[in-house]
Amino acid sequence: MKNGKIEQPPFKFEVNKFDVASNIKYIFEYKATDEKGRYLYWDELKYRTKEGDDPHIAWWATKFNRMSKIKFLPLKDKKGKSFTYSTPDALEAKLFNIAQYHIAPKNGIKNEYLISSLILEEAISSSQLEGAATTRKVAKDMLLNEKKPKSEDEWMIINNYMLLKEVKSRKDEELSLGFIKKLHKIATSHTTHNNVNPGEFRDNNEIYIGDYDNNILFEPPQFCEIEARLEELASFANYNHNSSNGDIFINPIVKGIILHFMIGFIHPFNDGNGRVARALFYWYMLKSGFEYFEYVSISGLLKNAPVQYAKSYLYSESDDNDLTYFIAYQIDIIARAIEKLNEYMEHKSKEISDTIGLLKRSKYNNLLNLPQNYILQDAIKEAGKIFTTREISNKYNISENSARKYLNQLSEYKLLQTSKMGRITIYISTNDIKERLAIK
Repeated sequence: MKNGKIEQPPFKFEVNKFDVASNIKYIFEYKATDEKGRYLYWDELKYRTKEGDDPHIAWWATKFNRMSKIKFLPLKDKKGKSFTYSTPDALEAKLFNIAQYHIAPKNGIKNEYLISSLILEEAISSSQLEGAATTRKVAKDMLLNEKKPKSEDEWMIINNYMLLKEVKSRKDEELSLGFIKKLHKIATSHTTHNNVNPGEFRDNNEIYIGDYDNNILFEPPQFCEIEARLEELASFANYNHNSSNGDIFINPIVKGIILHFMIGFIHPFNDGNGRVARALFYWYMLKSGFEYFEYVSISGLLKNAPVQYAKSYLYSESDDNDLTYFIAYQIDIIARAIEKLNEYMEHKSKEISDTIGLLKRSKYNNLLNLPQNYILQDAIKEAGKIFTTREISNKYNISENSARKYLNQLSEYKLLQTSKMGRITIYISTNDIKERLAIK
């Protein structure tokens, strides 16, 4: 990327740009993806050609192979040209692996408790991706204890949490302009960044995407086109592309990614477009039956690689509206997020098993339930940690009465100490909790 611009491909693809018969070697050598399954743009491919090969012919051959699988979408750019995409074998394999994944119990531990804290992760990561500076510890405390936000950054996190709950509750609905506006209103409530007007489309063409040096990278379509483009996008989202009626088939994961891209491309709002785009992606995944996506946080990984995220947008726009660059990048992000989810599950499973093992050797064996085991696990890790009824209720999706009962039992067993914070009863982990558990 130079001076805020992506290097353009050397030419627009034409089949007869080079003689097919004379360059058949290139067609067999340079596939749609490289040997590592990467969907390379011109700025990388030209440096990866074999010694002695002409990079321009290699690029032509790559495009030749990509064209054989290309699909045209009923969605258009600013000049009225259709967006396209393809799913080469390397991407098909990744999509298959993602579709096969499901959350399975580990060591007999119930999923709803094992992964409860993951529900918060995407809300926090998505806010940090947009610039929120609040720490994860403060954010989790605020969400679990339902504390009132003290800053716009904290409001952004609350909003994203509510946004994810909203898409989950509306997963059976169809997409509409009103739905998109509602998501934006939730995402930007109590914030003022970029003169945002919650729930309202932008009414000017002054917005653009720039780099850190304020170079213009992308200018979205005219504001007067927003409603028509979103209506078109809603029709695309609501159409059944999974049927066998002979129409184009679009993998649901790919379709969710396309919705993500198009909100970013149309850029219907002054601010909060990224949050709405990611929320629509999650909405479509849940709508399509991928329930475990509720626990897959993609924003944390996008936050760690903002340049690659931006490039995947720009590559798609620069190379004949080929959305495969963005799709391929997002598929890799999803795959890595699932790996992180697996790692988390393994780690939490071991922690819980260790705690249960400790309890089995204590006089409290068979006296405590699973949520109490979780509470003790946190208590063991952090002496002086404060628990509240509301926090436990939110964290483990149980009633406040049940949470209070479980905490009071732990207090009666002398595993937690009680105190008062104003009118609220708090429960504090002791620094000798392991010793107390060991006493029979």
